[in-house]
Amino acid sequence: MAANKKAKKPVKLPKGYVPSEDEKFMNAKQQEYFRQKLLAWKAEIFEQNKDTVAYLQQENVTYPDPADTAAANADRQLELRTRDRLRKLINQIEKALRRIDEGTYGYCQETGDPIRLKRLEVRPTAKLSLEAQEMHERGERTRAG
Repeated sequence: MAANKKAKKPVKLPKGYVPSEDEKFMNAKQQEYFRQKLLAWKAEIFEQNKDTVAYLQQENVTYPDPADTAAANADRQLELRTRDRLRKLINQIEKALRRIDEGTYGYCQETGDPIRLKRLEVRPTAKLSLEAQEMHERGERTRAG
């Protein structure tokens, strides 16, 4: 029973903590580090989304010059595409947070091997090791070609 309480207790990270290859892979500190990183990224995206929504809610302005109207419409389309990309990214972040909760975060979904910390640092939503990702991309190029 004590083990259950211990597992649920939040992990406090030392100030300036960065995961290291010297530690046990995906220990509680590393999991908490990536959880905080993902949550901060998600919050940042929500802020960007607020700006996008505010921009899109502005009155649809028609300009006397058709070129200006077309440019304004193109800007709105770009904002909509950006918003869609951010929505998909939030979904990837949510999935990564679930993998942390399930204890599968940081492990390649194809090989089960640990994903290098440097890769997770750069791409915290990574599901594949670099090697598996490269194989996957080579396969896609072969099928597309």
